[in-house]
Amino acid sequence: MPSDIRIDPVTGEILDEGAAAAPLANVVEYSVSDISFSIKRTMEDTFGHVRVRGELGRVSRPASGHVYLDLKDERAVLAAVMWKGVAGRQKIQPEQGMEVIATGKITTYPGQSKYQLVIEKLEPAGLGALMALLEERRKKLAAEGLFDEERKKKLPWLPEVIGVVTSPTGAVIRDILHRLAERFPRRVIVWPVRVQGESCGAEVAAGIAGFNALPANGPIARPDLIIVARGGGSVEDLWGFNDEAVVRAAAASEIPLISAVGHETDWTLIDHAADWRAPTPTAAAEKAVPVRAELLAWVGDLGGRLIRAVHTGMEQRRQRVALAGRALPRPDDVLAMARQRLDGAALGLKAGLRALVSARRMELTRAAARLSPATLHSRIREARRRLDDLHGRLRRAQKIALQRHRQRLQAGGRMLESLSYRAVLERGYAVVRDEASGMPLTRAGRVRPGMALELEFADGKRRAIADGAPAMPPARRKRRGGSDGGDGGQGSLF
Repeated sequence: MPSDIRIDPVTGEILDEGAAAAPLANVVEYSVSDISFSIKRTMEDTFGHVRVRGELGRVSRPASGHVYLDLKDERAVLAAVMWKGVAGRQKIQPEQGMEVIATGKITTYPGQSKYQLVIEKLEPAGLGALMALLEERRKKLAAEGLFDEERKKKLPWLPEVIGVVTSPTGAVIRDILHRLAERFPRRVIVWPVRVQGESCGAEVAAGIAGFNALPANGPIARPDLIIVARGGGSVEDLWGFNDEAVVRAAAASEIPLISAVGHETDWTLIDHAADWRAPTPTAAAEKAVPVRAELLAWVGDLGGRLIRAVHTGMEQRRQRVALAGRALPRPDDVLAMARQRLDGAALGLKAGLRALVSARRMELTRAAARLSPATLHSRIREARRRLDDLHGRLRRAQKIALQRHRQRLQAGGRMLESLSYRAVLERGYAVVRDEASGMPLTRAGRVRPGMALELEFADGKRRAIADGAPAMPPARRKRRGGSDGGDGGQGSLF
């Protein structure tokens, strides 16, 4: 087996066995930086300016504004970077899956021992690739329902305020203002945006959302209609209006929106999401407002027709009234019979009043004859007598009822007194209670030694303490008058 082979780390030559065994004191030593920057110069000299065609893979946009991406084909991946200034000048912003041609130079990044393409220009690899990307995006947004006709809103007939999202320095805004002044002057608020370039899509989307965010009664009037406008151009120039953020902002707009991007043959994705697509910015202004002169002429014509219709109607009604009046009888003839009936009733009224007064006077006289002081006094005496009689009977009935209730109450009291336990106490008995609870004790077993007791006699109560010995029954009397221990014949309780 051959011995180990040594290789020069700088030149890459194979050293023989003798050289491998010899000291390496004459070999040049390189630092890491020397090797890294030597490789960097070699690659930049060799690949100073290249054009690379490939498909975009990873696309990263950090806050610095630079764009980091990968170019790939079926066998390899090439890392690339596009600095902020170059990215801002691009008409078409890189997106994953896009086939592009990148122009730049190959360099290395010594900090990570990797090489990359620094892009100076990025362009689609033909119009077909760009249109394929556009069609893919259109299908995606259409599948979400952003282009449905039922979502589109009706444009106001005569908006008070019109918001225009466009460049404030281009010819488009001047055309719109001129056309509005010719047709029907309205208040116009311009939201300035870039209409091409990297930031075009984000600025247009922010303008649409900004108009919608204005309060109804705020210091800045909220538009009744929005026009997004731009002049004609290539597909690359109009690419910002195909941005997904622009389409979503147009579809989400609560304010009706007119898209006027490019010429009549130019179509962008915002045209599908807008409530109405104008072929040109001038056509958008014409759609936004009617012609004031035509409106005045139309209103004048309607006013004349109204006046003529009123005169004609009054004349027709005057003729109808005249014809109807000829068929009516004369007023004197109509009122003659009623006037005669009124005269007859007036003559009969006086006689009737006299007769009625005479009859009422006779009735009053008869009634007055029946009324006399003697009759009234007699009726008053009779009523007072009946009242006194009724009062006497009521007092007698009350006394009888009170006597009956008093007897029943006395009988109940006597019965209650006879049934009361106090009568038993009078015969020499006592009630024993638990002093703590006040409950009567009816069994000796319930009395515990040392228990506090309350004894109730006929003439009062006394406290007592129970001892542990049971009470002895009293001695039975043998003869009348015999001694029983000096306690009157009743044994001790304890």
